[in-house]
Amino acid sequence: LFSQQAAARGDAIALVHGDTRVSFAELEARSNQLARYLMDQGVSADDVVAVSFERGVAMIEAFLAVMKAGGAFLPLDPGYPSDRLRYMLEDSGATLLLTDSHLQRTLPTPETVRPVAVDALTLQVYARTPLAQTLHPDQLAYVIYTSGSTGKPKGVSLTHAGLTMHVQTIGQRYGMTPDDVELQFASISFDGAVERWTVPLAFGSRVVIRDQELWSAEKCCEVLEKEGVSIACFPPSYMGPLLDWIEQEQPDLSVRSWTLGGEAFTRETFERMQAVFKPERIMNGYGPTETVVTPMLWAACRRDTLTSAYAPIGTAVGPRRLYVLDQDLNRVPVGVAGELYIGNEVGLARGYHDRPDLTAERFLPDPFGEPGERMYRTGDLV
Repeated sequence: LFSQQAAARGDAIALVHGDTRVSFAELEARSNQLARYLMDQGVSADDVVAVSFERGVAMIEAFLAVMKAGGAFLPLDPGYPSDRLRYMLEDSGATLLLTDSHLQRTLPTPETVRPVAVDALTLQVYARTPLAQTLHPDQLAYVIYTSGSTGKPKGVSLTHAGLTMHVQTIGQRYGMTPDDVELQFASISFDGAVERWTVPLAFGSRVVIRDQELWSAEKCCEVLEKEGVSIACFPPSYMGPLLDWIEQEQPDLSVRSWTLGGEAFTRETFERMQAVFKPERIMNGYGPTETVVTPMLWAACRRDTLTSAYAPIGTAVGPRRLYVLDQDLNRVPVGVAGELYIGNEVGLARGYHDRPDLTAERFLPDPFGEPGERMYRTGDLV
């Protein structure tokens, strides 16, 4: 999808980070070169390749290159604690770590992992043209770790079929076009970040990448205004300071769609966003990592009101099926609380990386689907 956009969009700007601007054609060519290097290093289907850069264009180039080479990228935010990064590197079975010369000296690297400083490679010797590599839909696209709030973080293995279904259906729900400009804000180790760079690039939109350090509300608004950002996604906890600044300074923003995700947000936040932004749309994204980022979305328009204490989690994205079940896996009547299960095989992770026991516990046979299909037990009451 990205390569099709690169062929069509050419010199149009794909990535912005500070003063750096990279076109679709250049991003395509550079990721092709790095992909060929990775294939020379033996990277092939389902091989996990760790990627750790300070936020910028090299990070996105590396993600694309790993997928093009047939591997699965493991995004590692270098701002994370060293012991957590080491755990993810060891647990994932990654043998390569793509980074830069500066970070290579500080990142923890187990003996089983070979760090590669991409900025020190001579990639010019590799062709910039598209690769002949054919990816199977069931190949891994990326491995990402859960927060570990209920024990050690678990690696979740996601396939190309699941990612591309999600990218296309989310892009349709957002109404993404080549005229859109998206701010990529979330930590790259958070699964929501994968959605918010893959979707715009697949739809020919521009991606503006936040710096490594968390921006103040003033700096964020400065970039939103300067770059003409039209799609912005934030955690609810960031919205308070942002609303304060916008209400006080009244910047001239072009944002047509505000998304909150990662945690529930209150009616008070929603009403304040409506009053201060007067936005075309506010969206709430919900979903466990195991069901490919955000399997559910709720959207509200400028004149909509909210009667519940928190924003709803909405409706299924794409062909996913949602079930509200009791403890015996029977459907409960409308208006009765039950546990949320998410079905449709293409929208589910392959499972937990090297954890068949946990995979069997949370990915159950789907009694309402086709033979062999699974559903994911979210653990959330709805």
